[in-house]
Amino acid sequence: MRTLAIGDIHGGLKALKQVMTRAEVSADDQLIFLGDYVDGWSEAAETVGFLIDLKTKHNCIFIKGNHDELCYDWLSTWKDNPLWFRHGGEATMDSYLAVDEATRKIHISFFENLENYYLDNKDRLYLHAGFTNMHGVQYEYFPKMFYWDRTLWEMALALDKNLSPESDRYPKRLKHYKEIYIGHTPVTRIGETVPINAANIWNVDTGAAFKGPLSIIDVDTKEVWQSDPVYTLYPGETGRN
Repeated sequence: MRTLAIGDIHGGLKALKQVMTRAEVSADDQLIFLGDYVDGWSEAAETVGFLIDLKTKHNCIFIKGNHDELCYDWLSTWKDNPLWFRHGGEATMDSYLAVDEATRKIHISFFENLENYYLDNKDRLYLHAGFTNMHGVQYEYFPKMFYWDRTLWEMALALDKNLSPESDRYPKRLKHYKEIYIGHTPVTRIGETVPINAANIWNVDTGAAFKGPLSIIDVDTKEVWQSDPVYTLYPGETGRN
């Protein structure tokens, strides 16, 4: 059995299907989705529906992303959020306006049952964004940090590569887990389009919402599979660009 971590999809269902085919995903694989299933491309509701069906055939873990929380807030209350609308929410709203009430309720349940994080039996942590408590995720005072924090990734990028993990100056947040897998902050911000490793963190958000591809990584072998740049699969759409 492979353990595969999947980066931020942002409504790009065509890219998800393509990269899963390229990775030859089978029912024997464990699939860990790192969040942000919606907001960007036009197939938000279709993506969530696909994931709900996928869980009936595969061993899936679904992590909560910040965009998933924003979408859930709108779906469950219909409350207007202009900021969300400008950051991918418009495409999600358009997608969900074609969905019937029964389907909407099933999707709301999907969002309600997303995990804040997942820790496997090899001491590998999976979450969307990060955490702030130096003692680890189980001590986090602010659960929203699991899907909003950027400081964990920024710290790993800025960390002196010559600093030993045994040093008293080594960040305590990085000492608790063998590896940490995240999305949330596209690596395209630092000019990359493949999953990037900094310290013991792997960032698998390769900018699918913008100009990058969608990525899957085998967490044991570090083999990576990617879709085409997602924008090329949705001609005439802007995504979050």
